[in-house]
Amino acid sequence: MSVDSVFVHKMWNDHELSKMVSGGVPFAMLSDGGGRVGSVYGIYDLDAGVEMRGRFIIDPDGVIQGYEVLTPPVGRNVGETFRQIQAFQLIRNSKGTEATPSGWKPGKMTLKPGPDLVGKVWEVWKTSMAFD
Repeated sequence: MSVDSVFVHKMWNDHELSKMVSGGVPFAMLSDGGGRVGSVYGIYDLDAGVEMRGRFIIDPDGVIQGYEVLTPPVGRNVGETFRQIQAFQLIRNSKGTEATPSGWKPGKMTLKPGPDLVGKVWEVWKTSMAFD
C-alpha cells in the first residue's frame, strides 16, 4: 500500500516488479491516496505527502505481529517478509507449542518453549543451525 495511485502500482508491477519477482507481486497493491491508513500506522508524512516504507504483518485476528519501517532510500527484503509470515503461520498453527529460532527457515527445526528450554536456548539453537 502506498499513496501512489492504482495506475502507478500497475505500471510499477508491469515494468519493474515483474522483472524482479517472477509473475509480479503475488498480492494486491492498494492505494492510500491522502495517507489515511499511513497516518493510523504512523508512517505518513503530511507535509511531504509521502509515506515511509513500512511493512506490517497482521494476523487473521487483526493483531500486528511484526513490523518494519525504513526510510525511502533503504530497500526491503521480500524474501525475509515471506519467511516471517511463514514463521508466524507456523507459530499460530502450533498454538504456541513451537517457536522459531533466529534465522529459522521453513522445514528447519523449531524450538519447544517451556521450562526444559530455559538456559539451553543456545545449545538447541546451534544444533538446529548446524544443518543449514
